[in-house]
Amino acid sequence: MTELFAWGAGGWSKPILIGLGVTVACASIGYVFGVVLGLGVAFARIGNNRFLAALAMLYTTLLRGVPPLLVIFLLFFGTNGALMWIARGFGFTGYIEVDAFTVGVMAVALVAGAYSSEIFRGAHATIPTGQFEAYASLGLRPLVGFWTVILPQMFRLALPGLGNVWILAMKETTLLSVISLAELMRVVGLAGRTTGQPFVFYGAAALIYLVLIAISSQAFKAIEARMRWA
Repeated sequence: MTELFAWGAGGWSKPILIGLGVTVACASIGYVFGVVLGLGVAFARIGNNRFLAALAMLYTTLLRGVPPLLVIFLLFFGTNGALMWIARGFGFTGYIEVDAFTVGVMAVALVAGAYSSEIFRGAHATIPTGQFEAYASLGLRPLVGFWTVILPQMFRLALPGLGNVWILAMKETTLLSVISLAELMRVVGLAGRTTGQPFVFYGAAALIYLVLIAISSQAFKAIEARMRWA
């Protein structure tokens, strides 16, 4: 059994570690973009511009309602098709393809952004009205007051929910094997088929994900505690 996880020839430890790196990288980059996107969408929802608010609501409704796997397929085939259509408009007749990692990051970011926006919007709604009146009474401009007084509170209130979004992003990466991204699940699937030991490798993958989520949960709790006393 141990030879299955050897580092050298015939072992799968190195490919699994590389696949884990791809998983963490895709989830991390997509999550960061998603949180930034979610914050922008939340501002659109709570703002006074009805058109932007309607677009933001449509985005969150669609991305939270459509299965993540379908989002991945739509991005994978739709993005390539759109790029080819634009390229033909400039006389380019070759083939253009967006790589699987980029599509994966986009999918994670779009889904994470939809959930993050609702978390930020909820956090904004729980801030007492007196906080808004306080920075106004100090003579701070609305943008400065929002940036220095309201936004830090929003992040502190949103942090538990954002931790759940991170876990969701990690889980979403398991679907990216359908577009041939060599992330952790694709590697362990290949290892299981090659060695005839699927239970062993999928069990190892389950253990890896549990460890990652446990570490992530503790990290978010530590950040939350630090922000609470900041």
